[in-house]
Amino acid sequence: MIQLYNSLTRKKEDFTPMGDEVKMYVCGVTVYDESHLGHALSSIVFDVLDRYLEYRGYKVRKVQNFTDVDDKIINRANADGVSWEQITEKYIESFFKSADGLNVRRATVHPKATEDMPEIIALIEKLIQGGDAYELNGSVYYRVRNKSDYGKLSGQNIDQMLDASRGELESGKENPADFALWKAVKPDQPKWDSPWGDGRPGWHIECSAMAFKHLGEQIDIHGGGLDLIFPHHENEIAQSESASGKTPFSNVWMHNGLLRIANGQEMSKSLGNAFNVNSALEEFSSDAIRLWILQSHYRTNPLLDKKLIGDAERSIRRVRQAVQAADAVEVGSGEPLDVSGFKRRFEEAMDDDLNTPQALAAIFDLCRKMNRARTDRADVSAAAEVVRELTAVLGFTLEAPPQSSDGFSDAEVDALVERRKAARAEKRWADADAVRDQLEAAGISISDTGDETIWARN
Repeated sequence: MIQLYNSLTRKKEDFTPMGDEVKMYVCGVTVYDESHLGHALSSIVFDVLDRYLEYRGYKVRKVQNFTDVDDKIINRANADGVSWEQITEKYIESFFKSADGLNVRRATVHPKATEDMPEIIALIEKLIQGGDAYELNGSVYYRVRNKSDYGKLSGQNIDQMLDASRGELESGKENPADFALWKAVKPDQPKWDSPWGDGRPGWHIECSAMAFKHLGEQIDIHGGGLDLIFPHHENEIAQSESASGKTPFSNVWMHNGLLRIANGQEMSKSLGNAFNVNSALEEFSSDAIRLWILQSHYRTNPLLDKKLIGDAERSIRRVRQAVQAADAVEVGSGEPLDVSGFKRRFEEAMDDDLNTPQALAAIFDLCRKMNRARTDRADVSAAAEVVRELTAVLGFTLEAPPQSSDGFSDAEVDALVERRKAARAEKRWADADAVRDQLEAAGISISDTGDETIWARN
């Protein structure tokens, strides 16, 4: 039985979907800049959840939205001297390039706020009709005090919400903590016609409307970063449950941790410490970035450090080499390597709230056993297939990265290492030393551990 930590109840719970398919909504990006590695963390975590649910036999309908109308988008368009539509188109394309580069599977639907404007307006109208929202000077606000259990996700109260919402304060609101569902138009900003006049939606209402349209009024899993719990997800719950009259809006709320940098700060664009995903993919393979993220539990805050990603590059290379070595040798005459225990360890770890560090440990232990078993002529072909299967659940491709600037691709280095091993086995020491010298001249170090040779780019 899969157990997931529910931010709403603050405990792990057995996961049971409401229907024949898992309905999962993941908050997407506001498209005003390149995706950074914080976005990659969230995308990879919920991609792995999607893959593992499928591995366990569930059918998943995943929705991940784009916020394509927002003050940040407008400000970026003004700064660049282009239309806001050009900004959103550019950065949606960049997001998909980043996601594809990270081997993140596309969601079932990637809705945009601007494309679901009729549903947004209809949802706001429903909230007004139910007495949970009111119009003021062309804007519409949600009555926070109408929701008796407001704050159940974040543990915050209405007075605390006031501190987080000062940017939305407007004279005349019934309560300073009431948040905007619709914002009256300002000069030279994008606008849509509505019953309350020209304007655009508030941030929170977009996700409720898109979830209702593409998944229904109740869903199984709602995901996003830890920074979205308050006020965004808290307000989603309030407006969604008020509009539908159904509780809960989402059975499970899952939140990934946030990247931090060396001085303990969280990583963000506004702090200028973000690492662009597409730039990262020019330096590291998608497998290395995934491994760096997944070797920490998704609810922790991984350290953003290029050295750690480089270490992950070398680690995932050992997995790839173990599989390649198994493919390169003839099937052994001995008994097939027993892999049941490793697969069971992997599944037990993933069932325990996606414990990817323990799942990875099972994979690395299996690879080490494969390397030892090859020397005994054991049949490791089935084990290699299990490694492929389990790493695919985590989204690894096990493909060698492109040729490095040192002139050698991974495949070429592997071939030279095998040539050196053959020379050593035949006691052709001069030939073996010549290969080592060739690799070291290219900035590649090698080390021999028993019958295994490990190499790394310096």
